Amino acid sequence: MTVGTFDAWDTAVLISILVVSALIGIYYRYTGGKQKTTQEYLMADQSMTTFPVSFSLMASFMSAISLMGVSNESYQFGTLFCVINIAYVLSTPIAAYLFLPVFYRMRTTSVYEYLERRFGQATRLSASLAFTVQMVLYMGIALYAPALALEAVTGIHRSMAIVVIGLVCTFYSTLGGLKAVLITDVFQSFLMFAAIYAVIAVSAIKAGGFAAIWEVAVERGRVNFIEFSLDPTVRHTWWSLIIGGMVTYLSLYGVNQTQVQRLLSVRNLKSAQSALWWNLPILGMLSFSTIFSGLAIFYYYRDCDPVLEGRIGRRDQVMPLFALDTMGQYPGLCGLFVSGIFSASLSTISSAVTSLSAVTLEDYLKPLYKAIFKRTLIDSKSTLPTKIVACIFGLLCIGLAFMAGSMGGVLQASLTIFGVVGGPLLAIFTLGVCTTRSNQRGVLLGFLVSLIVSFWMGFGGPKPIPVPLEFGTSGCANVTSAMVGYAMELNAKSSGVVNEPDYFWLYRISYLWLSVIGFLIAVVVGYGSSIVLAHFGRAENAEIYLDKSQKQLDYDLFAPMLSRRWRRQEEENQTAQDETLTKLTEQ
Repeated sequence: MTVGTFDAWDTAVLISILVVSALIGIYYRYTGGKQKTTQEYLMADQSMTTFPVSFSLMASFMSAISLMGVSNESYQFGTLFCVINIAYVLSTPIAAYLFLPVFYRMRTTSVYEYLERRFGQATRLSASLAFTVQMVLYMGIALYAPALALEAVTGIHRSMAIVVIGLVCTFYSTLGGLKAVLITDVFQSFLMFAAIYAVIAVSAIKAGGFAAIWEVAVERGRVNFIEFSLDPTVRHTWWSLIIGGMVTYLSLYGVNQTQVQRLLSVRNLKSAQSALWWNLPILGMLSFSTIFSGLAIFYYYRDCDPVLEGRIGRRDQVMPLFALDTMGQYPGLCGLFVSGIFSASLSTISSAVTSLSAVTLEDYLKPLYKAIFKRTLIDSKSTLPTKIVACIFGLLCIGLAFMAGSMGGVLQASLTIFGVVGGPLLAIFTLGVCTTRSNQRGVLLGFLVSLIVSFWMGFGGPKPIPVPLEFGTSGCANVTSAMVGYAMELNAKSSGVVNEPDYFWLYRISYLWLSVIGFLIAVVVGYGSSIVLAHFGRAENAEIYLDKSQKQLDYDLFAPMLSRRWRRQEEENQTAQDETLTKLTEQ
């Protein structure tokens, strides 16, 4: 595999950006409250403003995976993936006005405390464990992506890159609190956009304008927005992108600890909702820009795909290879591009580590401490254990990163992880905030069944390999006959000429439906079994009542529009009872 190397300017840019990121963490470590309390370390003292939080919401889950994964998606499969932005628009008001007010009223460090109040401790523990598994797997993908990029561009072996990046992430995550993470996210976000626009600008210069890039994309079949098939085995359709995208978005921005923790770091609910709305255009801008960057890269390699030429081994490496091939004449520009990937992943992993630390402290360590010592772990003694936990999670993600290469493309792998766990988790919170008859036994049964089916579908196999669109080899100088034959085989598969072997139908379903199926199973089984099991035990779900003797609902545990309606109905019923009692008394 032919690779390039950094020059001195590129190295200087990379080191400078890493130093700036580290200095931000050091600054917040030794200023303010100096991260001596968990309230500051994990919640930023609830003093942040809308601007950094809105950028952080985007950067937390859309860093290197977006830079490489979405670009590679449009390079291989076309522009259809941009339809997922419709899901983002439809889901934002649901997250802002259905889920967020419930968490904001509680103001807890761990969102899973809600589940304990609503259902019971077993539900809280089950959900937090599932979240921990989800985020640890995701950190592995987020660490693997920049290591892959560095291997393609600098020649550093990915194993070495994983260890180096992982150690830097572990140091940064352990040192800085949420304040440092949020401010660094803003810095990292600008680097991400700079990397994307550098790719687009360089390609446009070589193409003679944006129109040439678009014309080639149309001519080679990369511009495709129409796919309304109802077949769930079709990889991307409008239905899978919108419906699956909505469930995935809500599982991330509605009930995910990482995002809710950020939203709770602002001063009031209105500011938190504004941050969520401002995140929407930022997220959309990154999505469309990255998709177009894939078309820009395709223009450059339209007649000689670097994988078929043998220059790289995976198409996830195409974007950094393009940077090396085209930006070398501009001192430091290639270094800026790699720094965007590198630093964005630092931000993503530090965000994940911060949220995992919060969950571990609140859901595992404090209950364990109380059970052993019969007293509550005070805040001043919990900061050090939280930082130790952050360090452990950082080291753990290094090990998981070595497994990420066997999970397919980084974009599909990350969305698969979120779909498998995110759908069932979203279902639990939905049952909690939208229904009164759901109880702990029913919800746990639905959650368990949903997780089993989702993991089976998501990680079972063998699965059919997605077939990309056609690639050219006519412009390759060193292409062999074997490579030409391979290209012809791929092109035949993309045209539907070659019959693929039969796969088990469950493994052929698009990865975007995983979250939807998991969500529906958990809701149907959870709600249905709650009603059935209520006949074999307690008739009521007593945990959700403030006054268990008079059965007054704890309205803070439900969505605002539902709690207002139920409160009004209860007041009307009480008024009617009072009027009836008054009439009887008068008689």
